[in-house]
Amino acid sequence: MSAEKDYVLGTHDEEIERLGLQHRVWRPRALDAWRRAGFTVGQTILDVGCGPGYASVDLAEIAGRSGRVVAIDRSRRFLDALESTARSRALKNLETHERDLDDDASLPASGADAAWARWVFAFVRDPRRLLERTAAALRPGGTFVSHEYFDYRTWRVTPRSAELEAFIVQVIESWRATGGEPDIGLDLLVWLPELGFEIRSVRPIVDIVPPSSFVWQWPKAFIDVGAARLVELGRMSREEADALARSFAASEADPRALLVTPAVLEIIAVKKG
Repeated sequence: MSAEKDYVLGTHDEEIERLGLQHRVWRPRALDAWRRAGFTVGQTILDVGCGPGYASVDLAEIAGRSGRVVAIDRSRRFLDALESTARSRALKNLETHERDLDDDASLPASGADAAWARWVFAFVRDPRRLLERTAAALRPGGTFVSHEYFDYRTWRVTPRSAELEAFIVQVIESWRATGGEPDIGLDLLVWLPELGFEIRSVRPIVDIVPPSSFVWQWPKAFIDVGAARLVELGRMSREEADALARSFAASEADPRALLVTPAVLEIIAVKKG
């Protein structure tokens, strides 16, 4: 068993649970993007930075018995969670690979039909190099689909919360301190054509929702886990985290409240022959 390779947000059980909620919120949009990108039965599909594998399972069901999903992540805990789910659902077409995407090694697939990444390029130290390696793993005509932030600071509530806005600043700073870039979607739009891709579709995704919306639960869960992580990292005091929790609870109880989500860029691109 290899040593666990952590992330800035951790790989603990609470984070695995949060990522499950996040996927449930985002699943309809992922399925729609994959449909428009042509993901289908019999394909080999890469899940780059799969985490606990919630998307990997959906992809395996799309690829079917004649296809396969190659799920890649550096976290052994995340892969253990995915492998457990695959066994419980008798998914024979899903393989996992423990691989640090910051290592300059080829991805464990060749001639793949498609690749999917969600909030992955934002966390690695050399995202352009990872994109090059992803391109190398795709066949000519292979499709790349990503959901990455392009303006994380759009995340706000109204009436405004100074505590939430201060928290967002700390999240961005902690992200960049580990070599990541939250607004990486803007860079992918430049790099993909340079690396031989034709961009077929670009869509911004921003929601403005009341507390009654299921989408509200996604940033809410991140606040709970993210604030605890920032306290652990010494970037927030316990008192600041408590003030943030009170402020967000007040927003949730306010019938006037609306939440603006962090801006995500959906990109569908095809590798030229």
